[in-house]
Amino acid sequence: MTQVKAGTWVEIEKILLTPEQRAPTLPEDTKQVPYVLNVSGFLLEDAELGSPARIRTLIGRELEGTLKTVNPSYAHSFGEVVPELLTIGLEEEA
Repeated sequence: MTQVKAGTWVEIEKILLTPEQRAPTLPEDTKQVPYVLNVSGFLLEDAELGSPARIRTLIGRELEGTLKTVNPSYAHSFGEVVPELLTIGLEEEA
């Protein structure tokens, strides 16, 4: 396992609700998986990836969970460019 030093920016995962604890009115595929919290913060003590860890978030909350990622980044986007939308607001009114 990879040892991560205290003070490193990391992401932890914490299961908030197990499948058994989820609402019975949820769609079948949804209620079969746990409800999970992923949150980033600074590691408070040395820990190994995949093991329990404590973090402090940017707003000062201390949370515990499973250490998942070192130096997490965002991987989402707003999709492909739509050329027709690029000139909205630049056209002169007739």
